[in-house]
Amino acid sequence: MDSSINSTAGFYQRSVDQMAGLRRNAEGLQAQISTGERLSAASDDPVAAASLRRLSRMDRLAEVDSANAARASSDLQLADGALQTIANDFARARELAVYAGTGSLSPDQRAIVGVELAAIQESLLGTINIRGIGGNALFAGQGDGPAYVADAAGNAAYTGTGAASTLALGEGLTVTAGITGPEALGFANGGVSTDMLAFIKGLADTLQDTALDGAAAARASLGGFDEGLEVLTRAQTAIGVRVAWIETVQVRHADNSEARAQEATSQGGVDLATTISNLQQTLTVLEASQAGFVRIGQLSLFNSI
Repeated sequence: MDSSINSTAGFYQRSVDQMAGLRRNAEGLQAQISTGERLSAASDDPVAAASLRRLSRMDRLAEVDSANAARASSDLQLADGALQTIANDFARARELAVYAGTGSLSPDQRAIVGVELAAIQESLLGTINIRGIGGNALFAGQGDGPAYVADAAGNAAYTGTGAASTLALGEGLTVTAGITGPEALGFANGGVSTDMLAFIKGLADTLQDTALDGAAAARASLGGFDEGLEVLTRAQTAIGVRVAWIETVQVRHADNSEARAQEATSQGGVDLATTISNLQQTLTVLEASQAGFVRIGQLSLFNSI
């Protein structure tokens, strides 16, 4: 074959290959600018790709930890609100006990006070059986059912588990995501263990029985009311400490997420200023190559070779 033909064909092929390569480079740079990602395939930079996969796995695990923290925080705050409602009702019951202990009331008047105390006991039962966002009974520990169940006579018994659930927050950190009914309502009255539901019901029953000395029973109950309110204060303090701890962990989660994002940007992100500059340079070279190819191809000497 004539060497001039080979030279001409080689020129055309080299020119086409060069312009195709420049066009691919330009398209790759345009894709980086639009996606913000430097790597289109792991083979572009295997080390950076491996690092990005590791960061992605860490992000997925962190999402679970963050969800646990948010759930625990929500449940604890709901529990704290419920305990405040219980404290208000229990304080109101104490006021009624003080009133019932005065000697100026008749047995029938004390019986009316007993009826109101019975209503407070029912309200407490409803509050202590409150459920969280996920449908779990907040004061039943790890149990699925209600925390307390009342029999036909109105006597409430705890039916939950002995301990609340513990949730993992990541990095080996955990939090107790609730408080059990006995931890919130249980106290000792005169050395005898009881709870607020049974305590109020006992006083309500006594006051409603006009044959009994309701005034003496009401006065004797005041120490028990004080013990119960102290237990509620401790329970609310414990919940407040846990909520504060979760908030600290959530701040750490946010800081770690930001650090991972920065590392991912450094490993596979795009420096827009540099990439745009490279794109402009590549397009300029491509345009010059195309123009040069056309001019050289039109030379008469070239055509005669």
